[in-house]
Amino acid sequence: MEEINELVEQRIKKLDELRNAGVEPFGGAFYAEDHAGELHNKYGEVSKESLEETTVLCSLAGRVLAIRDFGKAAFGHIQDSTGKIQVYFRKDILGDGYKIIKKLDIGDILGVKGRLFRTKTNELTVEVNDYSFLTKSLRPLPEKWHGLKDIETRYRQRYVDLIVNPEVRQAFIKRSAIIKAVRDFLEEKGFIEVETPMMQPIPGGATARPFKTHHNALDVDLYLRIAPELYLKRLLVGGYERVYELNRNFRNEGISTKHNPEFSMLEFYIAYRDYNFLMSFTEELIPYIAEKALGTLKIPYGDTVIDLTPPWSRIPMLDALTQKGVPAEVFTDADKAASWARENRIEIEKGSNLGKILDEIFKEKVEPDLIQPTFITDHPVELSPLSKRKPENPGLVERFELFICAREIANAFSELNDPLDQRQRFLSQVEAKAQGDEEAHWMDEDFVRALEYGMPPAAGEGIGIDRLVMLLTNSQSIRDVILFPQLKPEQ
Repeated sequence: MEEINELVEQRIKKLDELRNAGVEPFGGAFYAEDHAGELHNKYGEVSKESLEETTVLCSLAGRVLAIRDFGKAAFGHIQDSTGKIQVYFRKDILGDGYKIIKKLDIGDILGVKGRLFRTKTNELTVEVNDYSFLTKSLRPLPEKWHGLKDIETRYRQRYVDLIVNPEVRQAFIKRSAIIKAVRDFLEEKGFIEVETPMMQPIPGGATARPFKTHHNALDVDLYLRIAPELYLKRLLVGGYERVYELNRNFRNEGISTKHNPEFSMLEFYIAYRDYNFLMSFTEELIPYIAEKALGTLKIPYGDTVIDLTPPWSRIPMLDALTQKGVPAEVFTDADKAASWARENRIEIEKGSNLGKILDEIFKEKVEPDLIQPTFITDHPVELSPLSKRKPENPGLVERFELFICAREIANAFSELNDPLDQRQRFLSQVEAKAQGDEEAHWMDEDFVRALEYGMPPAAGEGIGIDRLVMLLTNSQSIRDVILFPQLKPEQ
């Protein structure tokens, strides 16, 4: 830290010297007409002789990443949002202005104008004939930024991470392309994008613990939403047939490589369809996104390659458990299920119902092997308080979860539109909450009232955008695809 402070003091001294020389170290606008990446794309194959014959003039602005002073000339590299390019400063061209170049530090931001040429080593370079000092960097960039020891610092100081690690910047450019592809696909299919409340009097649409706040003017408690589902389904009642929302959800849960308390979720709903339709729809949606953002359906992830080419496997949840040696008698008896789980060293919370016990067994026995895209269908009704029951087996619901790389990517179901059944399921959730289940669903009388007006048969789906971006950018942690992830307070 002492070394950093000394370097900062040296840079502040240079800042004062710049001002004394009549140079404003925090300059104004500079209208660059070019970018480094575009210059490389356009002139990367143009010969040295051709550049000398045609005199290509350019202007660009960016951060100085390297500077080498040779007395009467200096070479450096400037990086902008598209890449970096070499720049060449000559004393005989810049005159007195060359004195300022000697005060440059790595991290400073310059605007330069000049002509393109190639050096003796054939590197495309801008010979600078004019420049503007735009920003003096007072803190040195780190020399060694990669590696696990710096990982939390990289997340905490993402602004530096983006400067020194171009591949990180590219990952977030891909994220933007992925989100654009999502919107393009849904709008081509006739969906409209809507916005629903972030602060809700009753948090609903998922089983999760909410963040709580207070509205002073109304003197009421409000909750950051855990999901937009119940509001989007109110819109189906109101007559919209295809709606979606892509926005933030908030869940007061732990932080891990898979979880951030603030995350991006896509939810979309379509009237007069069911979960079978959504499986085919999802097999169309995600490959479309991959093609648009990456240009391929074969995605490297870790040590494997994920093939997104449809059709994907579809396996009922109980069949998947059976394939892993779970005996059929545990599917209908909570005591037997809990006993079997304990025998197999699977931790079960006290008081868990049958559905939760089977879900814990599934997470332990099945989920780790779901690498290629797989729909797990037909879940226990206790796990799905908002899903329509299967007519032939009312203990199960018409629901699927999509797993890729052993992670849940999407969750969807045929929507429950029976207000009487919905009320009873909410009451069961209220009872579970009273017994200590902090993630149980709340009672929402207004949503039941909406269903009583009549909601058409419908299907809805949620896709975790951050996890989808993780998959498509070969990122191992959710923090790698969220610009500013939640972290413990800095010590």
